[in-house]
Amino acid sequence: MRVYNTIQGDTWDIISQKVYGHSLGMQHLIHANLDYIEVGVFSAGIQIIVPADETARITINRPPWFE
Repeated sequence: MRVYNTIQGDTWDIISQKVYGHSLGMQHLIHANLDYIEVGVFSAGIQIIVPADETARITINRPPWFE
């Protein structure tokens, strides 16, 4: 299990993008950190538990211009 230390201004989708490379893991982050479920924008220094990327098995079909 990994831990991510927030920086000022982090949000769930930004953290997911940083740790997984996409925002699809946002719900996994939230469920692993229920103490912070009501936080919209994080302050610096909060330790967030990063569960394994369950969305890695999902194939993402993005249009070419999105890459």
